[in-house]
Amino acid sequence: MKKTILFTLLSLFTVAVFSQEIGIQLYSVRNEVKKDLKGTLEKVRTMGIRELEGGDLYGMDVQAYRKLLDGMGYKMVSIGVDYNALTGDLTKTIEQAKALGATYVVCFWIGHNGNEFGMKDVDEAAARFNRAGKILKDAGLDLCYHPHGFEFRPSTSGTLFDDLVAKTNPEYINFELDVYWVKQGCADPVVYLKKYPSRMKMLHLKDREHGTTCNDTGGADEETNVVLGKGDVNIKDVMKAAKKAGVKHYFIEDESTRVMQQVPQSLQYLKSLK
Repeated sequence: MKKTILFTLLSLFTVAVFSQEIGIQLYSVRNEVKKDLKGTLEKVRTMGIRELEGGDLYGMDVQAYRKLLDGMGYKMVSIGVDYNALTGDLTKTIEQAKALGATYVVCFWIGHNGNEFGMKDVDEAAARFNRAGKILKDAGLDLCYHPHGFEFRPSTSGTLFDDLVAKTNPEYINFELDVYWVKQGCADPVVYLKKYPSRMKMLHLKDREHGTTCNDTGGADEETNVVLGKGDVNIKDVMKAAKKAGVKHYFIEDESTRVMQQVPQSLQYLKSLK
C-alpha cells in the first residue's frame, strides 16, 4: 500500500515538473538488472520515472513481467525489433508489444557489412521499414528507426539520413533520434529536429563528454556518456527544438557504469530548464 502511494505521488511529481514525461531506456540499467531486476526497477521508479523503453523479458513470462511493471506504476511505451526480423513474420513482435502495452516498435540498427554503409544499405533499409511499418500500422503499432551515427555520412542529398527520410513513408516509419549518436556521427541533432519535425516521434536523451572525437562508425566509448547538460550535445537547445517539433516521448539513455548516480542528476538538470 505504501509503495503504491509513493509511486502515485512520484507520477504526479513527474508530470508537474516536466511539460512532458521523461522515461528511461532500460538498456541503461542492463548491468544492474542482471543482479536484481525488481530492486533495480524499484530504484528507478523512486527517481520519478514512469515510462520505459525496453523489450527484454529477463527470462520472465511476458504476462508476469507486465504484472510486475503494472504493480510499480510503469508504462512500457516501446520495444525493440531486430533489423533482420523486419523481412519476416512479425506476429511475435506484435504479440509481445501488445502484451506489454507498448504502442511503438523501434529498430535500433541497420545491418551492414563492417564499416561499409552506403546508398545500397539505405535503399534496402527503406524497403524493409516501409514493408514492416505497414504491417505494424495495420496491427495498431508505430515503427521507428533509431540512427546510430553512420547514417550521417555525406551524400548528394546532404547525408544518408536525409536519403533515408526521403525514401521512407511517414505513414509507416518515423524516427527516434538519439542525440548523442547524431553528435557522435559528426552532425547536429538540433538541425535534424528542426528539419524533420513531423518525423521525430521519440528522443533518446544522452550527453557526450567534451573532447570526444566524432566518427562515422556507429561506435563510441560508453564512458563518454555524461550527465545531461554537462557534455557537448547542447541538451538545452535539443529540448527546445524537440518540444517545438512535438516529440511525443523522451527517454534518458545512459550507457555508462555511473548510470544510477547520473540519472537523478540528469533529471534535476531537465527540471531546471525553462
